Amino acid sequence: MEANGLTENEKIRAMVMIYGQQYTISGTETTEHMQQVAAIVDKKMREIHSVNPNLNTSALAVLTAVNTIHEYIKLQEKYETLEEEFKQLKD
Repeated sequence: MEANGLTENEKIRAMVMIYGQQYTISGTETTEHMQQVAAIVDKKMREIHSVNPNLNTSALAVLTAVNTIHEYIKLQEKYETLEEEFKQLKD
């Protein structure tokens, strides 16, 4: 059982809009969570498009993924640094 009470086979479906396209996504998170994720992806795509208006949707999606993973890695590194600092404070 997952933390929110759903099992792996019990998926929630949500209709979301990303960059003017409607998608049905599914997962074990809440509909609100999936809509929040979609809104962040949409916002990031629009930010990148405003800087690179000539990109086609495929290139825009790839750049969005690359930028998002870059931000994720940076946050992960920051988390690990803070975790190490906290561990040293406790010792």
